[in-house]
Amino acid sequence: MPARAPISRRATLKGLGATIALPFLEAMLPRGAAAAAGTAFPRRMAVLYVANGVIMDQWRPKEVGKEFNLPRILKPLEPYKSDMLILSELACEKARGGGAHACTMPAYLTGVPIKKTLGADIQAAVSMDQLAASQIGSATRYPSLELGCEYGQQDGYCDTGYTCVYQTNLSWRTPNTPAPKEINPRIVFDRLFGGRNAREMSEAQAQLEVNRLSILDFVREQASDLNRAVGVADRRRMDEYLTSVREIERQIKQPPYELDPKISKGMARPTTIPAKFADHFRLMADLLVLAFQTDITRISTLVLGNEGTRRAFPELGFTEEHHGVSHHGNDPGMIEKHAKINQHQVEQLAYLLGKMKAIKEGDRTLLDNSMILYGSGHSDGNRHAHTNLPVLTFGKGGGTINTGRHIVYPARTPLCNLYMSFFERLGVKAEKFGDSTGPLDQLS
Repeated sequence: MPARAPISRRATLKGLGATIALPFLEAMLPRGAAAAAGTAFPRRMAVLYVANGVIMDQWRPKEVGKEFNLPRILKPLEPYKSDMLILSELACEKARGGGAHACTMPAYLTGVPIKKTLGADIQAAVSMDQLAASQIGSATRYPSLELGCEYGQQDGYCDTGYTCVYQTNLSWRTPNTPAPKEINPRIVFDRLFGGRNAREMSEAQAQLEVNRLSILDFVREQASDLNRAVGVADRRRMDEYLTSVREIERQIKQPPYELDPKISKGMARPTTIPAKFADHFRLMADLLVLAFQTDITRISTLVLGNEGTRRAFPELGFTEEHHGVSHHGNDPGMIEKHAKINQHQVEQLAYLLGKMKAIKEGDRTLLDNSMILYGSGHSDGNRHAHTNLPVLTFGKGGGTINTGRHIVYPARTPLCNLYMSFFERLGVKAEKFGDSTGPLDQLS
């Protein structure tokens, strides 16, 4: 009996314009290679950005090394303690400038200061995610995926003589061109699975809207044929993956909950972007996980909020907006509110990590084969401090990172040194990046 030819790693399910990439399957490996599946997966990198800093004395553990206790803000990460690194004393000193928030966000991933301007003559630098995408992005459908939970701006005045472009854009394709983030989960879904420009409704996408069909309905026959051709483990992976796709569709399409007429004044809530931060973030996280799982991209950013964000979190029991409580002036009540926002955001991070850790890739998981950075360009948002930043990483980078530790580096160690370490693991060539002085030690 002739040996079965492996399924192509680029195989997709297609039907009426809809395109669904496949997750990794053992049937994609040559016969007899399943035992080595853990070495067959790509490494991925995602950066999750938090605005306005954190309450550092409720963030940083007192203990160093493997025997550390998670402080209050990080408590939701207890199930992922063995998957994380807490990196203390890293700095983003190029974020210093006259615009505390405008100077911070673009410097976070570039390591350079920006040009002060209110006009179109913006000047930053290529961000680390886009440098990586330019070198390894040709292996995937999308070199990178820029996501967010708050709209960006490409013009306007925001911060003491600086254009809004700076404090609402994290990724930069060139020194003069930001890579805008997409915050609408429906548009991201169409981009990932529609096989074309997300803003152009294809015939299949239009039919989905009219008939309320699932995108899976267009590829059902192909999926059934594939299930008959693969083993039990692969059928389970396919079922889990397609269930995730359908659940995201359901959340995008579900009707909004009712607003109090006194508050809404007759205005209907939009159905495409959830009103609550947690609901919005989790949809974007689900899409990010699917993009990594199917190798649609290996590089992504996800902005939880723009620098200086004035988002409010009434679900936490208070109405003051985020930027305001970050300038707490050492008032205990305001500190408590900021800490609650910080912990609420970390709870959503835990959701993303749980999704990634549940996806098996050979003898590892999707999280094991990834490098996730979570942090902010400010430490103390009250003082706009850029040293001793809150920096967490998750995932083992394909087995190259020794996790489960709190590492304290010499004061003012450049954050860009961490990026140099990520580059090494992704196969990205860079002799220097931003204000780096070399790769971080102690990661392996």
